[in-house]
Amino acid sequence: MTTTIVTEDEERASLLRDSANYPSGKLSKVARTFTPSPIQELSLLAQRSNAINLAEGFPDFPAPPHIKNAAVSAINFDFNQYRHVQGICDLLSRKMKDKHGLNVDPSTDIAICCGQTEAFAAAVFSIIDRGDEVVLFDPCYETYEGCITMAGGVPVYVALDPPHWTLDPDRFMKAFTSRTKAVVLNSPHNPTGKVFTRDELEIIAGACCTWDCLAITDEVYEHIAFDDEKHISLASLPNMQEKTIITSSISKTFSVTGWRIGWAIAPALIASAIRNIHVKVTDSAPAPFQEAALTALSSPPEFYQSLKIEYESKRNYIVELLAEIGFQIEFKPKGSFFLFAKLPDQCALSDVEYVRELINQAGVVAVPGCGFFHTKVSYEKPSLEDRSYKGRYIRFAFCKSIETLTAAAEKLRRLYRTKWYLGLQ
Repeated sequence: MTTTIVTEDEERASLLRDSANYPSGKLSKVARTFTPSPIQELSLLAQRSNAINLAEGFPDFPAPPHIKNAAVSAINFDFNQYRHVQGICDLLSRKMKDKHGLNVDPSTDIAICCGQTEAFAAAVFSIIDRGDEVVLFDPCYETYEGCITMAGGVPVYVALDPPHWTLDPDRFMKAFTSRTKAVVLNSPHNPTGKVFTRDELEIIAGACCTWDCLAITDEVYEHIAFDDEKHISLASLPNMQEKTIITSSISKTFSVTGWRIGWAIAPALIASAIRNIHVKVTDSAPAPFQEAALTALSSPPEFYQSLKIEYESKRNYIVELLAEIGFQIEFKPKGSFFLFAKLPDQCALSDVEYVRELINQAGVVAVPGCGFFHTKVSYEKPSLEDRSYKGRYIRFAFCKSIETLTAAAEKLRRLYRTKWYLGLQ
């Protein structure tokens, strides 16, 4: 008897073929608005090519042993059923007080969810009605728009100004209307690595107070900040705790993106709504990993300092590498574990074309920046305006082992020497 093994990308390609023959009327209106992106196409190509993955934001090195041991122990002690580990809320409450000066009631103000992604979605579903407007900063992580759209909300984008991705106060304030319900803030920022300054946070807080709207923050990179930058939670600014929903997780800090333990911290009424939505959708975050999260969140200060030093070293490595092979490094990331690098001026390719050639010729995959911009861009043949801005960035993830980064460096240097990026071949 012969067993046929179907790979993940083959299965996905088969589903895409089948969907072409399936009547779209069977899908919801929301589902029909979600179409495959150039990033998905490139991901399939990368899998088939067995390319080195500098695209996706997850570590390829082991999680800390004491955290893994805590998860194994929880499974062996049969913490395997639906569970709410109140100790996580107690720890988070103390951390919010120590780090940000916030008084958070662990019994009413925190909802444990299946990762930051679910916490963010539940936060959106708890406050957004059809027609409500939500202000986002562009470029931004694409999941935000999807959640807002599913809730019936209307995303309103405010462009950050390159190369340092600064906030223009006038442009930001003009985005608000009587229909504005919330602002989404991700700091440290994906994809750019920007850490919003206190001055910028005060502008955002002022707008929320003036227009009486809420803020949803994504703070998953809160412990990954460089060059003496300090993460400041928007909720810690005057009058903002009552207006802010904080979402975060253990995924990035502890290199366990697949464990799906996250949380939302909010005023009691909103936190209760988020918990109710969480229960209706997923019922419980993974029980053994909740137990392990207790160990993770109890890590000593030395752990966080070591994390910062390690990622700062990897950031410096990839910055030097990409500068060496012609990228314009106009902004050195201040946080997160991504570098948003601008294509060389003389490069004749778009960001999508460049990434496709990286995969085919070097066996390295990154993410074209167009996937993070939400104004119209011609992906394949950008206009002159797009070429100078939205179609000219590539995101590289440096949350990888030094072996992976070194192997990618060798491939990129070898390819760069051919001058292929000039588009002359």
